[in-house]
Parts: sequence; structure tokens; C-alpha cells
Amino acid sequence: MNAAPSDPGSLSSPGSGAAGEFRPLLTLERVRIGYGRSAVLPDLNLEFPRGSYTGLLGSNGSGKSTLIKTILGILPPLSGKVAFTPIDGRLPLFGYVPQRETLDSIFLLSSFEVVLMGVCGRVGPGRWIRRAEREWARHCLEETETTHLAGRQFSELSGGQKQRVLIARALAAKPDLLLLDEPTSGIDVNVKKSILEMLRRIHETQRMTILISSHDLSAVRAYAQRAVLLQGGQGYQGPVTELRAGGRLAEMLNLELP
Repeated sequence: MNAAPSDPGSLSSPGSGAAGEFRPLLTLERVRIGYGRSAVLPDLNLEFPRGSYTGLLGSNGSGKSTLIKTILGILPPLSGKVAFTPIDGRLPLFGYVPQRETLDSIFLLSSFEVVLMGVCGRVGPGRWIRRAEREWARHCLEETETTHLAGRQFSELSGGQKQRVLIARALAAKPDLLLLDEPTSGIDVNVKKSILEMLRRIHETQRMTILISSHDLSAVRAYAQRAVLLQGGQGYQGPVTELRAGGRLAEMLNLELP
């Protein structure tokens, strides 16, 4: 494997390449990420342009979920700066799709009720959910082609159906940044493709900023604009074209790609 570049956070200058027309929505500067005093990622310098679609690659234990939780504010950074560019004078809103296994299947919720959970941050705890918010939740079911699942118990759905409902829940938050943690893991290849096609449509029609973690290199190459590779405690980023033969990311992965 080739040596890492002198600036471990970037393979190209910030804002360069196809995504350079966008202002960064999120910037990580010298960020140290981990648990307690133990750093999983000791020095990250990354930039996520507004309106971009980024694939987050890395092996198990590389820190993909830890990075996503830090961006969400679930885990505070051990040091460094996580900065968001305001949108219309406010901080960006998040939509989060966790790994399916993190949602307790004993909850007897319908798919519609799961999607309604996405509006709670806007409505507030203990408040009555208005008709307009319920209509929005139904619209999110339509966006993810799960309207027919609205009345079905979430725990009884297939893996692919659950993922679509969880994406609808994230969309119900009206996010500026959609973060998905291994959304196609353990799903049939045809269902996986349909979910990735759906996410591409949402990105193209809504110009939503998307960050999706994955083990699937081919999926990132096919659907994302940019790639971030977590390897050996460092982060490398660049346009997805760098995942092709001769690209710097491909060289770091020691891959032979067509």
C-alpha cells in the first residue's frame, strides 16, 4: 500500500473538483474522535460540500459509525472543530438512518408511527402532532414507495422494507443533511439496488446533502459523487473518480479496478 499523503484529510484542495461549485455544509478541522480517552480517528480534516453525495468507506472498526455519531452530536469530539455552515440563518437539520439492528423490534409500532417519529424534533415532546405533519409523514412514505406499508407493524417487515421506512422517518425531519449508516447491509442485491436508486433520485430532485457509509465499493462508485476512506485512523477524501484505476484512493486501497 502506498504511503499516505502529507495532508491526510484530503486528496485534493478543499472545494476543488466537481463539487467545488458548492459551499461546504460541514467541515472537520483537526478533529479527534473516539470514546473516553481512546481515539478511533485521531486527526480528521474533511469537508462535505452542500448538495454533495458522499460515500463513506472503511472496514469494520475503522470508525464509520463513530464519525457519523460525532457529526450528529451524539458523540462529542475529543478535540478539534466540527463546523456547520448556516442555511438561511439557521444550523443545518439532520436526518439519520441508523443500522436496522439498533431499533428494538419489540416496539409494537406501525410503519406510519415510525415515520411520525421523524417530525418529533420539530413538533416537540408531548405535543399534539398536527394534521399537516401527518400529511408530511404520508408524503415521505410516498417518496420511499412504502405507502402500502403504513398500517403494517414495523417489526414484521422485511429488511429492505424496514430500511425504506427508516429513510422515510429521516426525510420526515426535513433534513439538509441525510446520514445513513450501512443502509444496504444484509439486504438482497436487487433490493439494495432499488434503495440506492431511490436515494439517488432524492438527491437529484431535492439537492439534499447525503453521507452514506458502506462496505460496498462498487455501490459508492456507481452512486456517489465523492468518497471518504477511513483507514488506519486517518481519513482520505476525493471525487469518486479517484476510486477508478490509477486513482489515489484506489492506490491506497491497493485495488485493481476497471
